Amino acid sequence: MKIHAVFNRDGGTFRTMDIKLFAKTAKAIFEKHGHTFESEIVPGKSVVKTLQNVASEVGEHVLMAGGGDGTISAAADVAWKAKVPLAVLPAGTMNLFARALKIPLDINVALESLASGTIQAVDISTANEESFVHQFSIGFQPQMIKLRNTLEYRSRWGKRLASIRAFAKAMGNPPRFAVRMVIDGIPTERTVSAISISNNPYGSGVLPVPDNVDHGELGVYVAGGLTPGAIVKLAFSVLTGSWRRNPDVDEILAKKVELHFPHLRRGAKATIDGELIPLARDVKIAIHVGELQVLVPKSGFP
Repeated sequence: MKIHAVFNRDGGTFRTMDIKLFAKTAKAIFEKHGHTFESEIVPGKSVVKTLQNVASEVGEHVLMAGGGDGTISAAADVAWKAKVPLAVLPAGTMNLFARALKIPLDINVALESLASGTIQAVDISTANEESFVHQFSIGFQPQMIKLRNTLEYRSRWGKRLASIRAFAKAMGNPPRFAVRMVIDGIPTERTVSAISISNNPYGSGVLPVPDNVDHGELGVYVAGGLTPGAIVKLAFSVLTGSWRRNPDVDEILAKKVELHFPHLRRGAKATIDGELIPLARDVKIAIHVGELQVLVPKSGFP
């Protein structure tokens, strides 16, 4: 295989390491396994354009992306649209898609596992024109991320601490909003505090990560109008892996979801794979089964 990598030098892990030395190590590992390898090291602001340039190259090749969840989400969108296989190198804080693909989180171990890996077809989802490989969220999560973005942090641990502080602030004033939903053709209307729709349903672990990325269904998670006390209980149930028994959370599996917000506030936000985006009054969400090709460790898939 020909591997062409794009490394976001502003990504979490790459900020604190010799990224040029790492690129040489990656080249040596892939060439040892009989592949050709080249890489680009670029700042965060240039990642998307560089990914698009690499994906448009003539001839069969694999687009490797190294960075956090935002970088990986952007790379998945580019790879999907260009019909180019994607290799995910986890260099962020949570690395949620990498976890779902069973890629080791130690980036040097990840190189070895990917160099001996195989190409598999997995699912990717869209919310209107925006694709996502992890989740689309409205309500509490965007509120928390907006608060976190007002705080300063310089490292992955600093980001985690900022997230905890933002959670504490958001908990005191949880959002409540009306939504009209059509889930696989069935309409309903509710007042809720949060909706998260995942690219494949979450597994049974503590982190919101699917056990399989080729299940072919969306996971729809709806939290009713939450009080601060209910949010604390929900957070505890998430940390202990018992959130499916929480009466404030409904889980529905679906192929298509339509959302309408009759009282949408100006400046309202949603998140796509953890990144804030403007929230449209009407959102159509669908899963595209088996349309994303990914390089994965052989041990991760049957």
